[in-house]
Parts: sequence; C-alpha cells; structure tokens
Amino acid sequence: MIKKCFAFLLVINFMSCAELQEVVNQLPENTAGISNTQIAAGLREALDQGIDKQVSKLTQTDGYFKNDLVKILLPEELQKVDKALRDIGLGSLADEGLKVLNRAAEDAVGTATPIFINAVKGITFADAKTILLGSDDSATLYLAGKTESALYTEFHPVIDNSFKKVGADQIWSNLISKYNSIPFTSKVNPDLTNYVTEEALKGVYKMIAVEEKDIRTNFSSRTTDLLKQVFALQDKK
Repeated sequence: MIKKCFAFLLVINFMSCAELQEVVNQLPENTAGISNTQIAAGLREALDQGIDKQVSKLTQTDGYFKNDLVKILLPEELQKVDKALRDIGLGSLADEGLKVLNRAAEDAVGTATPIFINAVKGITFADAKTILLGSDDSATLYLAGKTESALYTEFHPVIDNSFKKVGADQIWSNLISKYNSIPFTSKVNPDLTNYVTEEALKGVYKMIAVEEKDIRTNFSSRTTDLLKQVFALQDKK
C-alpha cells in the first residue's frame, strides 16, 4: 500500500485531470482507514466550518463594505452615475449609495445563513477523494457548481427584502432620479437587486474558500478528529 501511494504522489504533477481521476478511481475504497463516505463527510464539515467562521463575518456591520475580498462595487453601468453625481457636488449621496448595497448584502446573508447550511447538508460528492486531492478551494468550487443556481433563486427575495429593510431602494431611487435629471445624460434603470444577489453570493463562496484553504494548509484549523483524519490524506499529495 505504501509503495502504491508513493508512486501515486510522484506522478500527480505529470497527469491531466482525466488521468488523475482514473488513478483516484483505482485507489481502494478504504484509503488509510478512511472511506469515501467519511471523506465526503469531512469535506462537508470543512464547508460548514467556512460558513460558521467566515460567512458569519459577512453578516456584521461592514462585513462586506470593509472586506476587500468581497466588497460590492458599483456595476459598470453605475460607475458613470457615480462620477456624474460627484461632478455636481453629490459625492456624499454617491458614497451612501455604494454603502447601502453592501449593507443589504450584510443583512441578507444573516437572514439566509440557514439556506447555505442546508445546501452543504444536501450536497453529495460522487468522488470525494478527487476533490480532497484537488486545489485549495476544490470543495468550495464543487459546492458552487452544485448549488449556485438554486441558491440564487432562494437568495434573491431575501436580498430584495433587505434592500427595503436598510433603505437601499429609496436611496437608489433618489440617486438614479437625480442622475437621470442631469441634462444630456443617458437614462439608467439598473436591476440592482439582481446585481447585489450575484455579488453577495460570490462573497459567500469566497469566504467559504478562505476557510477551506486554511483547513488544508493549517493543521490547527482542523478542529475535529474527522477533519484531522480526512485532510491528513491531502497533506501527503
């Protein structure tokens, strides 16, 4: 068994993804005493830890707004709005417009955290070993691929409600109205709820990936026996 593992590690860097999949599939179901089912459970636990430790930070005041990894910036269409308002002395209104987009995301993520937890619980890993031996964010990318569309559908009305709750709808209605009244400007009517939903979800996945990488690279972040057992396997790759 030791010889097989050693040979596997030597050739990883010279193989395509398809070849890696083929080799992983040939590994025994019980690798170093840990089954594929246990590896899948460990990956889900890592994702849960990402929600608990990292996504929870997004729900705090300035969780998005002062986090450069996930801060929601203005879409391209609204950058000209921002500039035009600043040019006529409405810089404070423009600043507030950007802030409330992030405030809506912060509020919505707090409300929608159970949605993300349920998504992790429901995810199945067809080949957990391949994901375990992948990149530092492989589990997060897999989660995103399997859940993003469904999460968007559930998350969009939460964002819409948060827009109203933090007053973002009124602020942006006023802001857009002032911009559209400026002579010789092209009128805009952006779908900000859609935009913030997409950006907020990106932020959620980004922060889960931060924790996944930490678990993969820092032994002290493996806070349970299962995480220690499972991610010890990827330490050997």
